[in-house]
Amino acid sequence: MPGWLHIIFKIKHALITFEKVIAASSLLLLLVLAIIQIIARNFFDTGFTHMEIVTRHLILFIIFMGAALVSEQNRHIKIDILTAFLSTEQQEKLIRPLLLLCALISAVFSWYSVGFWLDEWQYAPANERWAVYLALILPVGFFILALHLFLLTITGFEHERVIEDKQSDDDNSCTDIL
Repeated sequence: MPGWLHIIFKIKHALITFEKVIAASSLLLLLVLAIIQIIARNFFDTGFTHMEIVTRHLILFIIFMGAALVSEQNRHIKIDILTAFLSTEQQEKLIRPLLLLCALISAVFSWYSVGFWLDEWQYAPANERWAVYLALILPVGFFILALHLFLLTITGFEHERVIEDKQSDDDNSCTDIL
C-alpha cells in the first residue's frame, strides 16, 4: 500500500473515532438532560427554559455523526432503483462517482450553512448568542460528512466488511427466526 494511502486510512480512522465519540457523548448528554428536565417538571414544578434548545442541537449532533458512520459501513439509506438493472461490474464502476457527487453536495450544503450561521449570528439577540454556537453543527456536520464521503471516494468501502455484512444479513433472514 502506498504511503499516501496509508495516511488517508489513518485520517479516516481518526475521523471515525471522532464521530463515534461525539455521537456517543451527545446521546449520553441528551439522555441526562432529558431526565433532568422530566424530574424538574414532575417533582419540582419547574423546568429549564434553555434545555430545549440544547437538546434540539444535540439531536443534530447525533444525526450528523450517525450519517457519517453509516455511510462508512455502506448502510445508509439508498434509493437505488437502477441497481436492479445494472450488473455488479457496472455498480462497482458507478459507486465512486456517486460518492464524489454526494461529497460535493454535502460541501455545497456546508458552504450555505456557513451563510445561514452568519445570518443567525448577526441577528441573534445578545442574550441568545450562546445558542448560535450550538448551530455550528450545521456547517461543521455537513463538512465532516463531505470529508468522509470524499475519503470514501478515494479508498472505497472496505470490501471485507461489506462482504461480511452481506453474509450476516443472509444468515439473519426471516426463515432463521421461524
